[in-house]
Amino acid sequence: MLKRLHIRNYALIDELEIHFSDQLTIITGETGAGKSILLGALGLIMGDRADTKVFYNDAEKCVVEAFFDVSEYDLQAFFEENELDYDQEVVIRRELSPAGKSRAFVNDTPANNQVLQRLTENLVDLHQQFDTLDIHNVNFQLRMIDALADNNLLLKEYQQGYRKYASDKKRLAELIERSQNGAREMEFLRFQLEELQQAALLEGEQEQLEGELAQLTNAEDIKRNYGAAYNHLADNELNLVGQLQELNRSLAPTRKLSPQLAGISDRLDAILVDLQDVAKDCERIAEGTEYDPQRIGEVQERLNVLYKLQKKHGAGTVSELLDIQNNLEAQTAGFTNLDQEIVALEQAIAAQEKSLRTQAATLSQRRKSVPASFEERVQAMLTQLSMPHAQLKVDISELQQLGPTGLDEVQFLFATNIGARFLPIKDVASGGELSRLTLCTKSLVADAIPLPTLIFDEIDTGISGDVSLKMGMILKELSSRHQVISITHTPQIAARADAHYFVYKKVDGQRTVTNIRKLETDERIRSIAVMLSGHPPSDSALATARELVGER
Repeated sequence: MLKRLHIRNYALIDELEIHFSDQLTIITGETGAGKSILLGALGLIMGDRADTKVFYNDAEKCVVEAFFDVSEYDLQAFFEENELDYDQEVVIRRELSPAGKSRAFVNDTPANNQVLQRLTENLVDLHQQFDTLDIHNVNFQLRMIDALADNNLLLKEYQQGYRKYASDKKRLAELIERSQNGAREMEFLRFQLEELQQAALLEGEQEQLEGELAQLTNAEDIKRNYGAAYNHLADNELNLVGQLQELNRSLAPTRKLSPQLAGISDRLDAILVDLQDVAKDCERIAEGTEYDPQRIGEVQERLNVLYKLQKKHGAGTVSELLDIQNNLEAQTAGFTNLDQEIVALEQAIAAQEKSLRTQAATLSQRRKSVPASFEERVQAMLTQLSMPHAQLKVDISELQQLGPTGLDEVQFLFATNIGARFLPIKDVASGGELSRLTLCTKSLVADAIPLPTLIFDEIDTGISGDVSLKMGMILKELSSRHQVISITHTPQIAARADAHYFVYKKVDGQRTVTNIRKLETDERIRSIAVMLSGHPPSDSALATARELVGER
Protein backbone atom coordinates (compact mmCIF):
# COMPACT_ATOMS: atom_id res chain seq x y z
CA MET A 1 0.00 0.00 0.00
CA LEU A 2 1.30 3.44 -0.97
CA LYS A 3 1.14 5.59 2.16
CA ARG A 4 2.67 8.85 0.97
CA LEU A 5 4.72 10.42 -1.78
CA HIS A 6 7.25 13.21 -1.20
CA ILE A 7 8.56 15.19 -4.18
CA ARG A 8 11.21 17.90 -4.21
CA ASN A 9 12.54 19.91 -7.17
CA TYR A 10 10.69 18.00 -9.89
CA ALA A 11 9.15 19.66 -12.97
CA LEU A 12 6.85 22.45 -11.70
CA ILE A 13 7.03 21.12 -8.14
CA ASP A 14 9.24 22.90 -5.64
CA GLU A 15 8.28 20.58 -2.80
CA LEU A 16 5.10 18.77 -1.84
CA GLU A 17 3.89 15.69 -0.01
CA ILE A 18 0.71 13.73 -0.51
CA HIS A 19 -0.79 11.17 1.89
CA PHE A 20 -2.99 8.51 0.30
CA SER A 21 -6.12 6.90 1.66
CA ASP A 22 -6.01 3.15 2.06
CA GLN A 23 -9.21 3.06 -0.01
CA LEU A 24 -10.05 5.52 -2.82
CA THR A 25 -7.88 8.58 -3.36
CA ILE A 26 -9.07 10.97 -6.06
CA ILE A 27 -6.82 13.58 -7.66
CA THR A 28 -8.40 16.39 -9.69
CA GLY A 29 -7.29 19.77 -10.93
CA GLU A 30 -7.31 22.20 -13.77
CA THR A 31 -5.97 21.16 -17.14
CA GLY A 32 -2.21 21.67 -17.19
CA ALA A 33 -2.00 22.07 -13.42
CA GLY A 34 0.37 19.14 -13.15
CA LYS A 35 -1.67 16.04 -12.29
CA SER A 36 0.43 13.94 -14.64
CA ILE A 37 3.58 15.26 -12.95
CA LEU A 38 2.67 13.17 -9.91
CA LEU A 39 2.65 10.04 -12.05
CA GLY A 40 5.93 11.06 -13.64
CA ALA A 41 7.50 11.32 -10.20
CA LEU A 42 5.98 7.97 -9.24
CA GLY A 43 7.44 6.54 -12.45
CA LEU A 44 10.92 7.38 -11.16
CA ILE A 45 10.16 5.33 -8.06
CA MET A 46 9.11 2.48 -10.36
CA GLY A 47 12.46 2.52 -12.16
CA ASP A 48 11.67 4.71 -15.17
CA ARG A 49 14.58 6.34 -16.94
CA ALA A 50 15.55 9.72 -15.48
CA ASP A 51 15.53 12.93 -17.51
CA THR A 52 17.68 15.84 -16.35
CA LYS A 53 15.15 18.26 -17.87
CA VAL A 54 12.79 17.61 -14.94
CA PHE A 55 14.52 19.95 -12.49
CA TYR A 56 12.46 22.78 -11.03
CA ASN A 57 15.73 24.37 -9.91
CA ASP A 58 18.62 23.08 -11.98
CA ALA A 59 21.10 24.03 -9.27
CA GLU A 60 19.69 21.49 -6.80
CA LYS A 61 19.09 17.78 -6.90
CA CYS A 62 15.66 16.26 -7.46
CA VAL A 63 14.41 13.83 -4.80
CA VAL A 64 11.32 11.60 -4.93
CA GLU A 65 10.43 9.35 -2.00
CA ALA A 66 7.59 6.86 -1.74
CA PHE A 67 6.56 5.17 1.51
CA PHE A 68 4.89 1.76 1.26
CA ASP A 69 3.34 -0.52 3.85
CA VAL A 70 4.36 -4.02 2.70
CA SER A 71 3.40 -5.98 5.81
CA GLU A 72 0.85 -8.07 3.86
CA TYR A 73 2.91 -8.75 0.74
CA ASP A 74 5.33 -11.53 1.80
CA LEU A 75 8.38 -9.83 0.25
CA GLN A 76 11.06 -10.98 2.72
CA ALA A 77 12.54 -13.43 0.21
CA PHE A 78 12.84 -10.70 -2.44
CA PHE A 79 14.68 -8.44 0.01
CA GLU A 80 17.06 -11.23 1.04
CA GLU A 81 17.72 -12.19 -2.58
CA ASN A 82 18.68 -8.59 -3.41
CA GLU A 83 20.56 -7.95 -0.14
CA LEU A 84 18.15 -5.26 1.01
CA ASP A 85 17.11 -4.45 4.57
CA TYR A 86 13.53 -5.58 5.11
CA ASP A 87 11.00 -3.60 7.12
CA GLN A 88 7.23 -3.51 7.07
CA GLU A 89 7.51 0.08 5.87
CA VAL A 90 9.60 0.34 2.73
CA VAL A 91 11.02 3.67 1.63
CA ILE A 92 12.04 3.93 -2.01
CA ARG A 93 14.05 7.04 -2.87
CA ARG A 94 15.27 8.30 -6.23
CA GLU A 95 17.79 11.14 -6.47
CA LEU A 96 18.78 13.00 -9.64
CA SER A 97 21.74 15.37 -9.58
CA PRO A 98 22.06 18.42 -11.87
CA ALA A 99 25.11 16.69 -13.39
CA GLY A 100 22.86 13.90 -14.65
CA LYS A 101 23.74 11.25 -12.06
CA SER A 102 20.85 9.10 -10.88
CA ARG A 103 20.80 7.10 -7.65
CA ALA A 104 18.14 4.86 -6.15
CA PHE A 105 17.74 3.51 -2.62
CA VAL A 106 15.48 0.96 -0.95
CA ASN A 107 15.44 1.50 2.81
CA ASP A 108 18.66 3.53 2.39
CA THR A 109 20.41 0.65 0.60
CA PRO A 110 21.60 1.51 -2.95
CA ALA A 111 19.64 -0.33 -5.65
CA ASN A 112 19.57 -0.29 -9.44
CA ASN A 113 16.56 0.45 -11.64
CA GLN A 114 16.00 -3.24 -12.41
CA VAL A 115 15.51 -3.92 -8.69
CA LEU A 116 13.09 -0.97 -8.45
CA GLN A 117 11.08 -2.26 -11.38
CA ARG A 118 10.86 -5.80 -9.98
CA LEU A 119 9.98 -4.57 -6.49
CA THR A 120 7.33 -2.05 -7.53
CA GLU A 121 5.68 -4.62 -9.80
CA ASN A 122 4.53 -6.15 -6.50
CA LEU A 123 3.41 -2.80 -5.10
CA VAL A 124 1.73 -0.78 -7.85
CA ASP A 125 -0.48 -1.53 -10.85
CA LEU A 126 -0.43 1.62 -12.97
CA HIS A 127 -2.97 2.18 -15.76
CA GLN A 128 -2.17 5.20 -17.90
CA GLN A 129 -4.29 6.29 -20.81
CA PHE A 130 -1.50 6.27 -23.38
CA ASP A 131 0.47 3.30 -22.07
CA THR A 132 0.78 -0.01 -23.88
CA LEU A 133 -1.81 -1.46 -21.55
CA ASP A 134 -1.19 -4.84 -20.03
CA ILE A 135 -4.69 -6.00 -21.01
CA HIS A 136 -3.34 -6.12 -24.59
CA ASN A 137 -0.71 -8.58 -23.45
CA VAL A 138 -1.72 -12.23 -23.95
CA ASN A 139 0.57 -13.25 -21.09
CA PHE A 140 -1.36 -10.96 -18.74
CA GLN A 141 -4.64 -12.28 -20.13
CA LEU A 142 -3.52 -15.84 -19.33
CA ARG A 143 -2.46 -14.68 -15.88
CA MET A 144 -5.96 -13.32 -15.28
CA ILE A 145 -7.60 -16.61 -16.29
CA ASP A 146 -5.18 -18.58 -14.11
CA ALA A 147 -5.97 -16.32 -11.18
CA LEU A 148 -9.70 -16.88 -11.59
CA ALA A 149 -9.09 -20.63 -11.99
CA ASP A 150 -7.06 -20.66 -8.76
CA ASN A 151 -4.17 -22.19 -10.66
CA ASN A 152 -1.43 -20.42 -8.72
CA LEU A 153 0.03 -23.36 -6.77
CA LEU A 154 -0.40 -25.88 -9.59
CA LEU A 155 1.16 -23.48 -12.09
CA LYS A 156 4.17 -22.86 -9.82
CA GLU A 157 4.67 -26.61 -9.50
CA TYR A 158 4.34 -27.05 -13.26
CA GLN A 159 6.77 -24.22 -14.03
CA GLN A 160 9.35 -25.60 -11.63
CA GLY A 161 9.21 -28.94 -13.46
CA TYR A 162 9.15 -27.21 -16.84
CA ARG A 163 12.36 -25.30 -16.11
CA LYS A 164 14.14 -28.60 -15.39
CA TYR A 165 12.55 -30.17 -18.48
CA ALA A 166 13.65 -27.27 -20.72
CA SER A 167 17.15 -27.31 -19.24
CA ASP A 168 17.47 -31.07 -19.81
CA LYS A 169 16.23 -30.74 -23.40
CA LYS A 170 18.84 -28.09 -24.07
CA ARG A 171 21.50 -30.32 -22.53
CA LEU A 172 20.33 -33.28 -24.64
CA ALA A 173 20.56 -31.24 -27.86
CA GLU A 174 24.09 -30.23 -26.93
CA LEU A 175 25.06 -33.85 -26.21
CA ILE A 176 23.56 -35.09 -29.47
CA GLU A 177 25.37 -32.41 -31.46
CA ARG A 178 28.55 -33.26 -29.61
CA SER A 179 28.03 -36.94 -30.37
CA GLN A 180 27.40 -36.25 -34.06
CA ASN A 181 30.53 -34.15 -34.30
CA GLY A 182 32.39 -36.37 -31.88
CA ALA A 183 33.74 -39.10 -34.15
CA ARG A 184 36.24 -36.83 -35.87
CA GLU A 185 36.99 -34.97 -32.65
CA MET A 186 37.44 -38.26 -30.80
CA GLU A 187 39.86 -39.52 -33.43
CA PHE A 188 41.95 -36.37 -33.13
CA LEU A 189 41.99 -36.50 -29.31
CA ARG A 190 43.02 -40.15 -29.32
CA PHE A 191 45.81 -39.41 -31.79
CA GLN A 192 47.13 -36.68 -29.50
CA LEU A 193 46.83 -38.92 -26.46
CA GLU A 194 48.59 -41.86 -28.10
CA GLU A 195 51.43 -39.59 -29.21
CA LEU A 196 51.96 -38.40 -25.63
CA GLN A 197 51.61 -41.90 -24.18
CA GLN A 198 54.17 -43.28 -26.64
CA ALA A 199 56.59 -40.57 -25.57
CA ALA A 200 56.58 -42.13 -22.05
CA LEU A 201 57.10 -38.77 -20.39
CA LEU A 202 58.82 -38.60 -17.01
CA GLU A 203 58.71 -35.77 -14.50
CA GLY A 204 62.13 -34.00 -14.34
CA GLU A 205 63.43 -35.85 -17.39
CA GLN A 206 64.09 -32.77 -19.49
CA GLU A 207 66.27 -31.06 -16.87
CA GLN A 208 68.35 -34.23 -16.41
CA LEU A 209 68.87 -34.69 -20.16
CA GLU A 210 69.79 -31.07 -20.74
CA GLY A 211 72.44 -31.35 -17.98
CA GLU A 212 73.82 -34.59 -19.44
CA LEU A 213 73.99 -33.10 -22.94
CA ALA A 214 75.94 -30.11 -21.65
CA GLN A 215 78.54 -32.47 -20.11
CA LEU A 216 78.76 -34.72 -23.17
CA THR A 217 79.33 -31.87 -25.60
CA ASN A 218 82.12 -30.48 -23.37
CA ALA A 219 83.72 -33.87 -22.52
CA GLU A 220 87.22 -33.09 -23.88
CA ASP A 221 87.51 -29.85 -21.94
CA ILE A 222 86.23 -31.53 -18.78
CA LYS A 223 88.72 -34.47 -19.11
CA ARG A 224 91.67 -32.17 -19.80
CA ASN A 225 90.95 -29.60 -17.12
CA TYR A 226 90.03 -32.02 -14.33
CA GLY A 227 93.07 -34.25 -15.17
CA ALA A 228 95.32 -31.19 -14.86
CA ALA A 229 93.64 -30.27 -11.60
CA TYR A 230 94.31 -33.78 -10.23
CA ASN A 231 98.01 -33.53 -11.19
CA HIS A 232 98.37 -30.20 -9.40
CA LEU A 233 96.60 -31.45 -6.33
CA ALA A 234 98.09 -34.93 -5.87
CA ASP A 235 100.15 -36.41 -8.74
CA ASN A 236 103.18 -34.31 -9.67
CA GLU A 237 106.34 -33.80 -7.63
CA LEU A 238 105.20 -30.47 -6.22
CA ASN A 239 101.55 -31.45 -5.70
CA LEU A 240 99.61 -29.46 -3.15
CA VAL A 241 98.54 -32.45 -1.08
CA GLY A 242 102.16 -33.58 -0.61
CA GLN A 243 103.31 -30.08 0.28
CA LEU A 244 100.49 -29.68 2.80
CA GLN A 245 101.34 -33.08 4.35
CA GLU A 246 104.99 -32.04 4.72
CA LEU A 247 103.96 -28.74 6.29
CA ASN A 248 101.67 -30.52 8.74
CA ARG A 249 104.46 -32.93 9.74
CA SER A 250 106.79 -30.01 10.45
CA LEU A 251 104.31 -28.50 12.87
CA ALA A 252 103.48 -31.74 14.65
CA PRO A 253 106.21 -31.53 17.41
CA THR A 254 104.86 -28.19 18.64
CA ARG A 255 101.10 -28.83 18.49
CA LYS A 256 101.00 -30.00 22.09
CA LEU A 257 102.67 -26.90 23.46
CA SER A 258 99.53 -24.74 23.41
CA PRO A 259 95.85 -24.88 22.38
CA GLN A 260 96.50 -22.24 19.74
CA LEU A 261 99.21 -24.31 18.04
CA ALA A 262 97.06 -27.41 18.26
CA GLY A 263 94.17 -25.51 16.65
CA ILE A 264 96.31 -24.54 13.67
CA SER A 265 97.38 -28.16 13.17
CA ASP A 266 93.74 -29.33 13.40
CA ARG A 267 92.68 -26.82 10.77
CA LEU A 268 95.51 -28.00 8.46
CA ASP A 269 94.35 -31.60 8.99
CA ALA A 270 90.80 -30.64 7.91
CA ILE A 271 92.07 -28.76 4.85
CA LEU A 272 94.22 -31.74 3.91
CA VAL A 273 91.22 -34.12 4.10
CA ASP A 274 89.07 -31.81 1.92
CA LEU A 275 91.89 -31.34 -0.58
CA GLN A 276 92.45 -35.10 -0.86
CA ASP A 277 88.68 -35.56 -1.50
CA VAL A 278 88.74 -32.89 -4.18
CA ALA A 279 91.76 -34.55 -5.82
CA LYS A 280 90.01 -37.93 -5.86
CA ASP A 281 86.83 -36.36 -7.40
CA CYS A 282 88.91 -34.62 -10.09
CA GLU A 283 90.68 -37.92 -10.87
CA ARG A 284 87.33 -39.79 -11.05
CA ILE A 285 85.78 -37.16 -13.34
CA ALA A 286 88.84 -37.05 -15.61
CA GLU A 287 89.03 -40.84 -15.94
CA GLY A 288 85.24 -41.28 -16.27
CA THR A 289 84.64 -38.65 -18.92
CA GLU A 290 84.82 -39.73 -22.54
CA TYR A 291 83.48 -38.06 -25.67
CA ASP A 292 80.54 -40.27 -26.77
CA PRO A 293 78.96 -39.08 -30.04
CA GLN A 294 76.44 -41.95 -29.96
CA ARG A 295 75.11 -40.94 -26.54
CA ILE A 296 75.05 -37.30 -27.60
CA GLY A 297 72.82 -38.27 -30.50
CA GLU A 298 70.53 -40.30 -28.26
CA VAL A 299 70.13 -37.46 -25.73
CA GLN A 300 69.62 -34.86 -28.44
CA GLU A 301 67.03 -37.04 -30.17
CA ARG A 302 65.08 -37.51 -26.91
CA LEU A 303 65.20 -33.78 -26.18
CA ASN A 304 63.97 -33.04 -29.71
CA VAL A 305 60.95 -35.26 -29.03
CA LEU A 306 60.20 -33.31 -25.86
CA TYR A 307 60.72 -29.92 -27.52
CA LYS A 308 58.47 -30.87 -30.45
CA LEU A 309 55.64 -31.99 -28.15
CA GLN A 310 55.96 -28.82 -26.09
CA LYS A 311 55.74 -26.63 -29.18
CA LYS A 312 52.78 -28.59 -30.55
CA HIS A 313 50.77 -28.33 -27.34
CA GLY A 314 51.90 -24.86 -26.30
CA ALA A 315 53.65 -26.21 -23.19
CA GLY A 316 56.84 -25.04 -21.52
CA THR A 317 57.78 -28.11 -19.49
CA VAL A 318 57.32 -31.87 -19.35
CA SER A 319 55.09 -31.29 -16.29
CA GLU A 320 52.68 -29.26 -18.43
CA LEU A 321 52.70 -31.99 -21.08
CA LEU A 322 51.73 -34.53 -18.43
CA ASP A 323 48.82 -32.28 -17.38
CA ILE A 324 47.66 -32.14 -21.01
CA GLN A 325 47.93 -35.91 -21.24
CA ASN A 326 45.78 -36.34 -18.12
CA ASN A 327 43.17 -33.95 -19.55
CA LEU A 328 43.06 -35.84 -22.85
CA GLU A 329 42.57 -39.11 -20.97
CA ALA A 330 39.61 -37.56 -19.11
CA GLN A 331 38.09 -36.23 -22.34
CA THR A 332 38.33 -39.54 -24.17
CA ALA A 333 36.80 -41.27 -21.16
CA GLY A 334 33.95 -38.72 -21.32
CA PHE A 335 33.31 -39.59 -24.97
CA THR A 336 33.13 -43.22 -24.05
CA ASN A 337 30.27 -42.47 -21.63
CA LEU A 338 28.52 -39.95 -23.93
CA ASP A 339 26.11 -42.40 -25.58
CA GLN A 340 25.08 -43.79 -22.21
CA GLU A 341 24.42 -40.25 -20.92
CA ILE A 342 22.28 -39.46 -23.97
CA VAL A 343 20.14 -42.55 -23.47
CA ALA A 344 19.67 -41.82 -19.75
CA LEU A 345 18.76 -38.19 -20.44
CA GLU A 346 16.26 -39.15 -23.15
CA GLN A 347 14.54 -41.48 -20.71
CA ALA A 348 14.44 -38.78 -18.00
CA ILE A 349 12.99 -36.22 -20.43
CA ALA A 350 10.30 -38.63 -21.58
CA ALA A 351 9.24 -39.20 -17.96
CA GLN A 352 9.27 -35.45 -17.29
CA GLU A 353 7.15 -34.74 -20.36
CA LYS A 354 4.59 -37.34 -19.36
CA SER A 355 4.26 -35.78 -15.90
CA LEU A 356 4.14 -32.23 -17.28
CA ARG A 357 1.44 -33.11 -19.81
CA THR A 358 -0.67 -34.51 -16.98
CA GLN A 359 -0.23 -31.28 -15.01
CA ALA A 360 -0.86 -29.19 -18.15
CA ALA A 361 -4.09 -31.07 -18.77
CA THR A 362 -5.29 -30.22 -15.26
CA LEU A 363 -4.34 -26.57 -15.77
CA SER A 364 -6.19 -26.51 -19.07
CA GLN A 365 -9.30 -28.13 -17.61
CA ARG A 366 -9.45 -25.55 -14.83
CA ARG A 367 -8.83 -22.67 -17.26
CA LYS A 368 -11.67 -23.80 -19.50
CA SER A 369 -14.03 -23.68 -16.54
CA VAL A 370 -13.49 -19.90 -16.20
CA PRO A 371 -14.49 -18.14 -19.49
CA ALA A 372 -18.27 -18.63 -19.42
CA SER A 373 -18.71 -16.98 -16.03
CA PHE A 374 -16.00 -14.41 -16.63
CA GLU A 375 -17.42 -13.34 -19.99
CA GLU A 376 -20.90 -13.03 -18.48
CA ARG A 377 -19.68 -10.89 -15.58
CA VAL A 378 -17.63 -8.64 -17.86
CA GLN A 379 -20.60 -8.14 -20.18
CA ALA A 380 -22.84 -7.27 -17.22
CA MET A 381 -20.37 -4.64 -16.05
CA LEU A 382 -19.92 -3.26 -19.56
CA THR A 383 -23.69 -2.94 -19.83
CA GLN A 384 -23.65 -0.85 -16.66
CA LEU A 385 -21.06 1.33 -18.37
CA SER A 386 -23.26 1.93 -21.43
CA MET A 387 -21.72 -0.74 -23.62
CA PRO A 388 -24.70 -3.13 -23.72
CA HIS A 389 -23.70 -4.77 -26.99
CA ALA A 390 -20.00 -5.19 -26.20
CA GLN A 391 -18.81 -8.71 -25.58
CA LEU A 392 -15.55 -10.22 -24.41
CA LYS A 393 -14.64 -13.70 -25.57
CA VAL A 394 -11.84 -15.73 -24.02
CA ASP A 395 -10.29 -17.89 -26.72
CA ILE A 396 -8.29 -20.85 -25.37
CA SER A 397 -6.43 -22.83 -28.02
CA GLU A 398 -4.30 -25.91 -27.54
CA LEU A 399 -0.57 -25.96 -28.26
CA GLN A 400 1.20 -29.02 -29.59
CA GLN A 401 4.37 -28.52 -27.58
CA LEU A 402 4.71 -27.86 -23.88
CA GLY A 403 5.35 -24.23 -23.00
CA PRO A 404 6.23 -22.33 -19.82
CA THR A 405 2.55 -22.15 -18.85
CA GLY A 406 1.35 -25.50 -20.16
CA LEU A 407 -0.46 -26.41 -23.37
CA ASP A 408 -2.80 -23.43 -23.63
CA GLU A 409 -2.68 -20.18 -25.54
CA VAL A 410 -5.15 -17.60 -24.23
CA GLN A 411 -6.31 -14.52 -26.10
CA PHE A 412 -9.04 -12.04 -25.25
CA LEU A 413 -11.23 -11.18 -28.24
CA PHE A 414 -13.58 -8.21 -28.20
CA ALA A 415 -16.61 -7.10 -30.18
CA THR A 416 -18.27 -3.75 -29.50
CA ASN A 417 -21.47 -4.17 -31.52
CA ILE A 418 -24.02 -6.84 -32.35
CA GLY A 419 -22.84 -8.90 -35.32
CA ALA A 420 -19.32 -7.49 -35.18
CA ARG A 421 -16.40 -9.85 -35.55
CA PHE A 422 -14.47 -10.81 -32.46
CA LEU A 423 -10.97 -9.40 -32.81
CA PRO A 424 -7.92 -9.05 -30.51
CA ILE A 425 -8.47 -6.18 -28.08
CA LYS A 426 -5.66 -4.09 -29.54
CA ASP A 427 -7.31 -4.19 -32.97
CA VAL A 428 -10.83 -3.14 -32.02
CA ALA A 429 -11.19 -1.18 -28.76
CA SER A 430 -11.13 2.62 -28.75
CA GLY A 431 -9.61 4.58 -25.89
CA GLY A 432 -12.85 4.96 -23.95
CA GLU A 433 -13.92 1.39 -24.60
CA LEU A 434 -10.51 0.11 -23.57
CA SER A 435 -10.64 2.11 -20.35
CA ARG A 436 -13.99 0.61 -19.43
CA LEU A 437 -12.93 -2.90 -20.37
CA THR A 438 -9.73 -2.55 -18.35
CA LEU A 439 -11.63 -1.42 -15.28
CA CYS A 440 -14.12 -4.28 -15.60
CA THR A 441 -11.54 -7.03 -16.02
CA LYS A 442 -9.16 -5.74 -13.37
CA SER A 443 -11.95 -5.25 -10.85
CA LEU A 444 -13.03 -8.86 -11.41
CA VAL A 445 -9.56 -10.34 -10.93
CA ALA A 446 -8.18 -7.87 -8.37
CA ASP A 447 -8.93 -10.26 -5.52
CA ALA A 448 -7.32 -13.19 -7.33
CA ILE A 449 -4.20 -11.38 -8.57
CA PRO A 450 -2.19 -9.45 -5.99
CA LEU A 451 -2.63 -5.88 -7.23
CA PRO A 452 -1.94 -3.97 -4.03
CA THR A 453 -2.27 -0.38 -5.24
CA LEU A 454 -4.31 0.27 -8.39
CA ILE A 455 -3.61 3.61 -10.05
CA PHE A 456 -5.87 4.83 -12.87
CA ASP A 457 -4.88 7.89 -14.88
CA GLU A 458 -7.94 9.39 -16.60
CA ILE A 459 -9.57 6.00 -17.06
CA ASP A 460 -12.80 7.98 -17.56
CA THR A 461 -11.62 9.41 -20.88
CA GLY A 462 -14.43 9.39 -23.43
CA ILE A 463 -17.26 8.82 -20.95
CA SER A 464 -19.63 11.06 -19.00
CA GLY A 465 -22.96 11.21 -17.21
CA ASP A 466 -24.48 7.96 -16.04
CA VAL A 467 -21.51 5.93 -17.28
CA SER A 468 -19.20 8.02 -15.12
CA LEU A 469 -21.50 7.46 -12.17
CA LYS A 470 -21.37 3.67 -12.68
CA MET A 471 -17.60 3.78 -13.14
CA GLY A 472 -17.29 5.70 -9.88
CA MET A 473 -19.36 3.03 -8.15
CA ILE A 474 -17.10 0.29 -9.53
CA LEU A 475 -13.98 2.15 -8.38
CA LYS A 476 -15.54 2.69 -4.98
CA GLU A 477 -16.46 -0.96 -4.61
CA LEU A 478 -13.00 -2.00 -5.78
CA SER A 479 -11.39 0.31 -3.19
CA SER A 480 -13.15 -1.55 -0.39
CA ARG A 481 -10.72 -4.43 -1.08
CA HIS A 482 -7.73 -2.64 -2.61
CA GLN A 483 -6.09 0.74 -2.43
CA VAL A 484 -7.20 2.73 -5.50
CA ILE A 485 -5.80 6.05 -6.72
CA SER A 486 -7.55 7.74 -9.63
CA ILE A 487 -6.69 10.89 -11.53
CA THR A 488 -9.97 12.06 -13.02
CA HIS A 489 -11.79 14.98 -14.58
CA THR A 490 -15.22 13.45 -13.98
CA PRO A 491 -17.30 14.76 -11.05
CA GLN A 492 -19.26 11.53 -10.64
CA ILE A 493 -15.99 9.66 -9.97
CA ALA A 494 -14.48 12.43 -7.86
CA ALA A 495 -17.53 12.35 -5.58
CA ARG A 496 -16.67 8.78 -4.52
CA ALA A 497 -13.36 9.74 -2.93
CA ASP A 498 -12.30 8.80 0.56
CA ALA A 499 -9.55 11.40 0.14
CA HIS A 500 -9.81 14.13 -2.52
CA TYR A 501 -6.71 16.07 -3.56
CA PHE A 502 -6.73 19.12 -5.78
CA VAL A 503 -3.72 19.99 -7.95
CA TYR A 504 -3.26 23.64 -8.81
CA LYS A 505 -0.69 26.09 -10.12
CA LYS A 506 0.29 29.41 -8.68
CA VAL A 507 2.81 32.06 -9.68
CA ASP A 508 5.60 32.48 -7.15
CA GLY A 509 7.67 35.50 -8.20
CA GLN A 510 8.91 34.71 -11.68
CA ARG A 511 8.12 30.99 -11.45
CA THR A 512 5.02 28.86 -11.82
CA VAL A 513 4.70 26.27 -9.07
CA THR A 514 2.48 23.17 -8.86
CA ASN A 515 0.93 22.50 -5.47
CA ILE A 516 -1.57 20.03 -4.11
CA ARG A 517 -3.92 20.16 -1.16
CA LYS A 518 -6.41 17.83 0.43
CA LEU A 519 -9.94 19.19 0.15
CA GLU A 520 -12.28 19.34 3.08
CA THR A 521 -16.00 18.62 2.57
CA ASP A 522 -17.07 22.14 1.53
CA GLU A 523 -14.06 22.51 -0.75
CA ARG A 524 -14.83 19.13 -2.32
CA ILE A 525 -18.42 20.14 -3.04
CA ARG A 526 -17.30 23.38 -4.66
CA SER A 527 -14.58 21.66 -6.69
CA ILE A 528 -17.04 19.03 -7.97
CA ALA A 529 -19.57 21.76 -8.77
CA VAL A 530 -16.93 23.57 -10.83
CA MET A 531 -16.32 20.32 -12.70
CA LEU A 532 -20.07 20.16 -13.38
CA SER A 533 -20.72 23.72 -14.52
CA GLY A 534 -17.55 25.78 -14.66
CA HIS A 535 -16.24 28.61 -12.52
CA PRO A 536 -17.99 30.06 -10.63
CA PRO A 537 -20.32 27.09 -10.07
CA SER A 538 -24.07 27.55 -10.38
CA ASP A 539 -26.46 26.92 -7.52
CA SER A 540 -27.82 23.86 -9.28
CA ALA A 541 -24.28 22.52 -9.75
CA LEU A 542 -23.59 23.02 -6.04
CA ALA A 543 -26.79 21.17 -5.19
CA THR A 544 -25.86 18.32 -7.54
CA ALA A 545 -22.36 18.18 -6.05
CA ARG A 546 -23.78 17.91 -2.55
CA GLU A 547 -26.07 15.14 -3.71
CA LEU A 548 -23.17 13.25 -5.36
CA VAL A 549 -20.95 13.56 -2.31
CA GLY A 550 -23.81 12.56 -0.04
CA GLU A 551 -24.39 9.40 -2.07
CA ARG A 552 -20.89 8.14 -1.80
